[in-house]
This record gives sequence, structure tokens and C-alpha cells, in this order.
Amino acid sequence: MYDVVVIGGGLVGSYVAYRLAGMGYGVVVLEKHKQSGERVCCTGIISQECVDSFVIDKSVVLRQANSARLFSPSGKLLRLWREETQASIIDRPALDRAMAERAQGKGAEYRLCSLATDLEVGARGVTVKATCQGERADLEARVVVIATGFNPKFTDGLGLGKIGDFVIGAQAEAELCGVDEIEVYFGQKIAPGFFAWLVPVSSQKALVGLLVRRNPGLYLGRLMMSLLSQGKVVSAEIKPIYGGIPLKPLPKTYGERLVVVGDAAGQVKPTTGGGIYFGLLSAEIAADTLHRGLTNDTLSARYLADYERRWRQKLGRELEIDYYTRKFYERLSDQQIDKMFDIIKSHGIDEALLKAKNLSFDWHSRAILRLMGHQAVARALEVMKMPFRLWGS
Repeated sequence: MYDVVVIGGGLVGSYVAYRLAGMGYGVVVLEKHKQSGERVCCTGIISQECVDSFVIDKSVVLRQANSARLFSPSGKLLRLWREETQASIIDRPALDRAMAERAQGKGAEYRLCSLATDLEVGARGVTVKATCQGERADLEARVVVIATGFNPKFTDGLGLGKIGDFVIGAQAEAELCGVDEIEVYFGQKIAPGFFAWLVPVSSQKALVGLLVRRNPGLYLGRLMMSLLSQGKVVSAEIKPIYGGIPLKPLPKTYGERLVVVGDAAGQVKPTTGGGIYFGLLSAEIAADTLHRGLTNDTLSARYLADYERRWRQKLGRELEIDYYTRKFYERLSDQQIDKMFDIIKSHGIDEALLKAKNLSFDWHSRAILRLMGHQAVARALEVMKMPFRLWGS
């Protein structure tokens, strides 16, 4: 019997495996692909805070960024810039592989091409039913960690509730033409209710993508044609990758002898769809909680509820504010978004926010509340009849 089965060998699952294997526990990781990081739909932009907190290897950093250009639906421009580095653009598949190697270096066992199909939780352990390289296998462990990424088909049957809202991400590599800053695009014709991006990862290559609720391929194709007409990319021919991104957390992220982490738990910023940093922070809490539970041989749902209490204490208010901001933004028309760009620029709100030292790349709620509390913005929202209510949708 293993101490821990981790279902999912992506970044977050591998981090839990790394931490627990490093503490001396017997850990096995089930990864459905041939290697970690295969077909990841992620732009890979993380903050310096994340890089430092989790000692991200410099070898996976493609470039650093301290600026971005934001375009309104009519083409109005806001350029955000700070002198110091704000983010690192990482090779996400390489980061996943590097974390898996860390875990294996601590003794974690990896079973690739292995798909978990069911769980049976008993009084003395958990049985994970899986197909490992085409053969059926039952793996027994004291506890299981679910880190499958956004996978409602798997988590829905565990009695933990359902993630209440999600969006679809679509992304592709493109050959770049003379763009050296991150660009973000807003508007109903580009990504209705959400946004699109062009992220240079080298002088010649970029990641182009967007978030939408439906028809991601259609909108990504339109975006590529627009970028081609502007001379920003060489070709509109792409091979997109798609992925679901949760916008709300799973109602319950623990049970008898199990915890859920990362995208599977909905630990994702609703404003941007970014899940790396919040997923790793939650994985750290999960590993600490499981260490104490394994040491004391106390892995009941009542005991593991502490994991959820702790991660919600750290992230819950941030996720809630971000989510209602997301829902608020979805109600704005193109004309209203353009108006917001005008107000932010004409009143110097963008510069004031950039100068504020307590505003973070990762923790968006302070910037949101400061922006919505600005007199000019509040007055404009009143005129638009678009009140920003923090505790309502």
C-alpha cells in the first residue's frame, strides 16, 4: 500500500508529490499522458512572487516582462509599465516536467499513460481503479490527491458538488512579426465577455489565445486573421489547444481520505484564468495538512476539512471579489469598455495604480476595489446604470 496516490502529474500534482515524497512518504503519481506537461493550454505568465516562493528554475523562464499594451474594442490604448520586472513568461510544459523530475528525485513513483477511472474509499484506505498502459490496475493508498486539472467528469461523482461556472481557453503558437510587448485585446467581436492576448515568448514566436464561453475556434481564427492584417503575425494557420478553466471553486475540496487541488478544485483567478500560483499555494497547504494527517493516521473528512478552511482563508475573499468583477465585466458593452478606457486614461488612474506599491500582479482585489472606488469611475458607472456590487452577481 502506498501512502499517497496523486491523480494527475501536472504542475500542482507534482508539487504535492514532491513535498510529500520529500517527507519520506510513499507516493505514486498517475499521469494519463506520455509525459507531464503534454497539451497544456496555459500562457505561462507568473509573477516574481511566484518565482521566488516556489524556486522556479531559471531554465524554464523564456523571458521577463515589465509592461503590457491593452486595447479597447475601438483600438484605444493603455500601456502599463513598471521599471521593475512584473512577470516571467515560462515554458509551461517544461515547468511541469521540471516539477515532476523534482518529485521523482525525492522518490515519487510516476506511472505514465495511466488513467484513473474510479475511487473506492474504505475505512482503512483508498483503492484507485486505473488503466495503466492499457492494463487494468488497482492501487491502494492511505489517501488520494486529485489534481486532474479541470475535469468535471471525474470530480462530479465524488459527492463534492460541481464547479458552478467555467470558461473555455484556446491558444496556439504563432510566428511573430515585430511585437515585443504583451498585448491584451477586449471587445465583443474578439472575445465576448472576456479577453484575448498575444504574448511574445521570443523574438520570433508568440502565444496567441483567448477566453470565451462558446465557439473558441471561431474566435481564435478571427483573432489570428486580425493580427495577420495588422502585420503582427506571419500566418493565420495554427494548431490550437483547448482547455476548460473554472471560474468558481468546487463547493467542497475534501472528503474521506481525499483532497482536491489546483484547477480540479477551481483554485483559479476568475479575472485572468491563471491558476499556477494559487494552485501551488493550495498544494502547499494540502501537503502540510496531509503530512499531519499521515503522521497521526487521521485522514477523515472531518480532519481534512482543515485543508479547505486554510486555503479559503488565504484565497477565498480574493476569488470572490475577482469573480464578481468578472461577472460585472461581462455585462459591459463595447461602448462602455471604451468609456472606461477614456476615464482611466484622462484621470491618470492607470499611472496612480502603477505607482501604488501595495498592488500586486497576483492579488487583484486591491486594484479592483481602488479602481471601482475612484470618484470618476463610480460616477461613470452610475450614469451607465452599472452599479458594482461586490456581494451580488
